[in-house]
Amino acid sequence: MKKTAIVCGAGGFIGGHLVNRLQAEGYWVRGVDLKENEFGNDKADDFVIGDLRDPRVCESLFDRKINEVYQLAADMGGAGYIFTGEHDAVVMHNSALCNLNMLEASRINGVDKIFYSSSACMYPEYNQLDPDNPKCSEDSAYPAAPDSEYGWEKLFSERLYLSYMRNYGMEVRVARFHNIFGPQGTWDGGREKAPAALCRKIAMAEDSGEIEIWGDGLQTRSFLYIDECLEGVRRLMQSDWPGPVNIGSEEMVSINGFVDMIAKVAGKTIHKKHIEGPTGVRGRNSDNALIHEKLGWKPTQPLEVGIKQTYDWIAEQIRIRESVEA
Repeated sequence: MKKTAIVCGAGGFIGGHLVNRLQAEGYWVRGVDLKENEFGNDKADDFVIGDLRDPRVCESLFDRKINEVYQLAADMGGAGYIFTGEHDAVVMHNSALCNLNMLEASRINGVDKIFYSSSACMYPEYNQLDPDNPKCSEDSAYPAAPDSEYGWEKLFSERLYLSYMRNYGMEVRVARFHNIFGPQGTWDGGREKAPAALCRKIAMAEDSGEIEIWGDGLQTRSFLYIDECLEGVRRLMQSDWPGPVNIGSEEMVSINGFVDMIAKVAGKTIHKKHIEGPTGVRGRNSDNALIHEKLGWKPTQPLEVGIKQTYDWIAEQIRIRESVEA
């Protein structure tokens, strides 16, 4: 008999890819989101348009035995959405409600195992002030001091899931994602993240053209390609270990260096214009010691390989849009 799974947030980037991964493994998959997947990247057996802030919607998803729930639904976006402070209340309210409702519905309906996608944004700002030496090991989470309300909500929800594990014996798995990127995700409109935004800017720029970059570009990050992320998620779910664990790359790069890498892939010379804008912490890099110890796994694909796949896809989206507008 097929295993069954619900993917919450299946209309989004990671959720859509996860639906396809589970389908390929032979699962019967129900996706749920406020909207259908923007790029059709979702082969769910059943797709529910529903608002997880409503507990009645969450309860309605369990009309059959569900083995696994993947709770990726959240109110989120890139730095332009998360770090301005203008959306703090809705980010915390909406995401917390999704987690409270889906976790309780999963408990009531006897789900075998539930996965929660936390974020590296929950790590303390004080450990990420040096762009060259950030500290993001899993045990560095406390004393807590995230740099955004988005990070505080993620930290609260981690504790919520682990409380359900302790008090109700639920099988819970928690992973902290570090900047997941790839094709078939949001690439414009204000909620896109840095890899997609920079790919778009460079794709639209002339050779020897100029693009705007928020901050001085010396802030550092690591970026993980979507296929690698899903492999980490599936290994965690198949293990006996709850986490929390980082799922990210240790290939740290400055934003300036990241722009240069994308420009190389694009075959363009790009000049950088540094402007004021939200940048988040000065440095962040995944620490993969724990996931390697517990799961025997670490990412293998170089950043540039994933960037080429992502850049080519975004450049094609721009061509399609321009041809339609013409």
